[in-house]
Amino acid sequence: MLVLRLDNVSLRYGLKPLLESAALELGSGERVALLGRNGEGKSSLLKLIARQIAPDGGEIWIRPGARVASLDQEALIESEERVRVLVAQGLAQGSADAQWQGELQVRRIIERLGLDPDSPLAELSGGWRRRAMLARALVSEPDLLLLDEPTNHLDLDAIAWLEEVLLELRGALLFVSHDRALIRRIATRIVDLDRGRLRAWTGGYDDYVLEKRATLDVEARHAALFDKKLAQEEAWIRRGVEARRTRNEGRVRALEEMRIVRRERRERLGQVEMRIEDAGLSGKLVFEARNATLDFGAGPVIRDFSTRIMRGDRVGIIGPNGCGKTTLIKLLLGEIAPSAGTVHRGTSLEPAYFDQQRAQLDLQASILDNVTGGSGETVTVGGRTRHAAGYLRDFLFPPERLRSPVSMLSGGERNRLLLAKLFARPSNLLVMDEPTNDLDAETLDLLEEILGEYAGTLLLVSHDRAFLDNVVTATLVFEGEGAIREYVGGYSDSLRQREERRQREAARTRAPSSVAAPAPPAAAPLAAKPRRRSYHEQRELEALPAAIERLESEQQALQAALGDPTWFQRDPAEARAALERSKRLVEELAAAYARWEALESAR
Repeated sequence: MLVLRLDNVSLRYGLKPLLESAALELGSGERVALLGRNGEGKSSLLKLIARQIAPDGGEIWIRPGARVASLDQEALIESEERVRVLVAQGLAQGSADAQWQGELQVRRIIERLGLDPDSPLAELSGGWRRRAMLARALVSEPDLLLLDEPTNHLDLDAIAWLEEVLLELRGALLFVSHDRALIRRIATRIVDLDRGRLRAWTGGYDDYVLEKRATLDVEARHAALFDKKLAQEEAWIRRGVEARRTRNEGRVRALEEMRIVRRERRERLGQVEMRIEDAGLSGKLVFEARNATLDFGAGPVIRDFSTRIMRGDRVGIIGPNGCGKTTLIKLLLGEIAPSAGTVHRGTSLEPAYFDQQRAQLDLQASILDNVTGGSGETVTVGGRTRHAAGYLRDFLFPPERLRSPVSMLSGGERNRLLLAKLFARPSNLLVMDEPTNDLDAETLDLLEEILGEYAGTLLLVSHDRAFLDNVVTATLVFEGEGAIREYVGGYSDSLRQREERRQREAARTRAPSSVAAPAPPAAAPLAAKPRRRSYHEQRELEALPAAIERLESEQQALQAALGDPTWFQRDPAEARAALERSKRLVEELAAAYARWEALESAR
């Protein structure tokens, strides 16, 4: 059943429209991810649908009687109201019976989110206030739910809970998110906002990324050919006499039309270009904690914590909101002294700190002054002086916007500006507290790449599961009552290792702790004989190398073909089939190698 329809909707802020002739339909049960670069207007589109702002043109139709609920990107309400009052605001007024049912629903959702119904909002951290506002949006079981960066300020447990709730949602969902794991799991469709235009994409998130890249490559080629043709016609018209002859009037009119097309073409800003300035090597040992405990009187926030972090390590810090992740960073950096135990810091450390609250940004100052410190129009990067306009263009801030106050920027643009400010100073220790909030997919991919090339040491607090998996080499996980355990690898690795440890501990608990009488001496066990391969297994082993070689050759050919950006335009069905085959080949190769190793181990 159709819930939402946009017909020819337009919205203009400043010189360029955020939306041009936008069209979209959304039905019950659909979960649509709205993607696009920071500052494209995704949040404004959600506000249009929520009737918070009015369009300049077109029609927004919502099914009569439909319940609509929304969560804004930056909504962190400052209020003395208690949680239960805020959540109840999401209920529609109705009969006494409906109100009673609503109160039950309020209690149920508050309990599921782990909220204290009597807590004043003003006393809650940003993450807990975000949970309360999520509860307010969800409590009415809306027919249309609009979520703008719903995972901001949520911990990993809350994100996992949110995914389950959204998968069970009977109404329609339109959401903006930078969380690729969330998008992959819950989105049934992708809609992209690019230079004022909405476009729906088939397939999942990974298909969208590949096809979008191919489309942009084709667009760039067409634009280059058009510009070349326009330049040729401009050169022809400047020759004058020949162009004014009657028989060439058609060519003159064609040139006039080309000029109009070129003026109206909206250029896409290039890729973000950023690099981290290296301050030189720190000492080999960066941090060493031995039985460090931090106790503020109500129980230890950090208890008997020991670790050794070496130069070049990339360490993720994971735990629920309020557990002490930021406190751990302050303990390591020496801003807080341990109550017991020791923390040793290495030599020649040059830290740079990314604060999730973006406190280093002055919202009333301009974009330019935030990077230069108000000291002019230049910035020193890599030991040389650059004009700040050129440096900020690397972070996709065009010159005409540099005098705008930071308060006018979207959340993702503010994060990008903070990265520009941070990366302008040399460092060999990078401390990043939730850097991925609101960043678009392109910037996230680039940030992952440059962090992978960073020569210094990284401490990363993040709830972005894909980002942790792609960046860190070890994780420090808060496991309750101040205990912190270290795991090898990223977020997914830590989950697997924790589950394996839980199973081992459960097995030890089930094993009998004692026996009634000592057992008689047992004979020494015979060494296990290696299992011999059967005739058929030997034949299979001999054939496997050739089979693996065929699979690898097919994989290389497919990857080369998929690198052709025009394929998706010529035959999208065939290209998608090739993409699916490429994914299956990865699994088949993994299975073939595993079988080869298993057969090799037999004799």
